[in-house]
Amino acid sequence: MIPHSLRQAVRLVAILNLAYFGIECAVALSIGSVSLFADSIDFLEDASVNFLVLAALAWSARARARVGMLLAAILLVPGLATLWMAWHKFMLPVPPAPLPLSLTGLGAFVVNLSCAAMLVRFRHHGGSLSRAAFLSAHNDALANIAIIAAAGVTVPFPSAWPDLIVGLAIAALNAGAAREVYGAARAEQAEALP
Repeated sequence: MIPHSLRQAVRLVAILNLAYFGIECAVALSIGSVSLFADSIDFLEDASVNFLVLAALAWSARARARVGMLLAAILLVPGLATLWMAWHKFMLPVPPAPLPLSLTGLGAFVVNLSCAAMLVRFRHHGGSLSRAAFLSAHNDALANIAIIAAAGVTVPFPSAWPDLIVGLAIAALNAGAAREVYGAARAEQAEALP
């Protein structure tokens, strides 16, 4: 039985992610930040994941395992969007403005840390779905610390490289989370088979 409190937490996490996606994407595009763009796309992906998790929690273990495998693929989308943005940044390596970068990264960190705190007690309930929701929030909080650090490095050393490196690291982090969620979904599917 899936706890009602898990549903409430996932719903709130989905709404917070969708709201901050709009904020972070607008700032990323205005200052030309690869790391903020990667993180904003990740917020949109997290909102989608959490809305899908919310719908799938009532399904059978077998159906949830299939959705878990789909979520693993969805987790790769921000990485592809980041690679596209990084390619454009390589062509025109202008550093992003450090103050908006750090303030937006700090706001994202607060949102992601709050989401991870709401989901931590459920990371082992609901199989791969709740694990995907928790890992998304947890990894994003780590990525936000790196964004803030990139902004700090950009102040004394104006360069596009810290932002690019963090953006690409966020893409790699999402790929690792996708692999872990896929593995959990495969194990869940094996247990659900008669």
